Amino acid sequence: MPEVWLPYGKTRVRLEVPSRAFLGLIEPREVPPAPDPLAEVRRALAEPIGTARLADIVGPGDKVVITAEDHTRSAPSWLMVPPLLDELNAAGVKDEDITVLFACGTHRAVRPEEAERLLGPEVLKRVRVISHDCQAPDHVYIGDTSFGNRVEVNKVFAEADVRILTGDIDLHYYAGYGGGRKSVLPGVSSARTIQFNHAMLLHPKARMGVLEGNPVHEDMMEAAKLADVAFILNVVANPEHEVVKAFAGDLERAFMEGVELVDEIYKVPTEGKADVVVVSPGGHPHDIDLYQAYKGIHTALEAVKEGGVIVAVAECPEGHGHKVFFEWMSRFKTLEDMEAEIKSNFRLGGHKAYYLMHALQKAHIVLVSAMPEEQVRDVFRLEPARTAQEGLEKAFELVGHDASVLVMTHGNITLPVLK
Repeated sequence: MPEVWLPYGKTRVRLEVPSRAFLGLIEPREVPPAPDPLAEVRRALAEPIGTARLADIVGPGDKVVITAEDHTRSAPSWLMVPPLLDELNAAGVKDEDITVLFACGTHRAVRPEEAERLLGPEVLKRVRVISHDCQAPDHVYIGDTSFGNRVEVNKVFAEADVRILTGDIDLHYYAGYGGGRKSVLPGVSSARTIQFNHAMLLHPKARMGVLEGNPVHEDMMEAAKLADVAFILNVVANPEHEVVKAFAGDLERAFMEGVELVDEIYKVPTEGKADVVVVSPGGHPHDIDLYQAYKGIHTALEAVKEGGVIVAVAECPEGHGHKVFFEWMSRFKTLEDMEAEIKSNFRLGGHKAYYLMHALQKAHIVLVSAMPEEQVRDVFRLEPARTAQEGLEKAFELVGHDASVLVMTHGNITLPVLK
């Protein structure tokens, strides 16, 4: 009987799948990490794509803001920020003129212990570090996108002389890809600007792995250009969160080169769909809460048959993860009700409820987590289970013991693509 180990929080859990049922694994392509990740980051900084070197862009006295990903992401800011500081110092920019801004979007502020883990203690000693608050009263208006989005960004970010974005490029379920321009919108934008952008997720082109014609992505890119971003430093990592390659330079060109590598690693050809898909979002931080872990369910929809079962193996130690997500799942009973609310009164967090309701139209969903069973069943309409094995057994009970099974080990970052 095949044995599979699935990421679950900060550990792994074991699953046995009957040989007769097992169609195989859907996993990202195995790629070796850069032999020396710090050297790879420095190489990217020395060979920027589409721009001059950072040392030729900044000068003494410049106020510089560097964005960094927050606690919900696995971007190695601790690896990227110190070389950036060194480049800036070499160009005459003093540490006291540099601010690292956590691009939290709508997420909570980064806690002090998380900041130390994300950036490293030395960075905290050298420069000012703050978290973006999308509800702050002092956002700065910088212009409108062609979609009509009034772009308002963090005051410190707007008033800097030089703006640098850092992050990781990966697949995203309605922006197409994470990374690059996303550090501005939603990263350091106001709640109103973010809500306008995310309300476009109903568009048929607002899909994972799609950029052309995707209004969510295009609006984000326009917002980042309005912000006059000087330079980006992004990485693409393998499923073990090891840096494969770094991309630095122009906002758009460096990002697009990273996208090409993401496609090579994370778009996975599949022969067909299965009755049951067991999916792990990929462990911590991808399963820190249901709000984040849903992304694994979303990609599993591409591999499960209509009326099949998705078994999501996600610890969710912080519970559901978003107040509005919880409220919408409690308040609205149908997908149509949610669509109407998104069009008339969109609130961030509601989009996740909409996606979950949409997923439930296609498949049964079993959730293996640490969340209270009553909440899982009564609010989120999922079938709770305490172990992956129990989850698989429940799936067989729903669709029959002769069902076929596919297993996805890193659902948040993997896109099955039918051949």
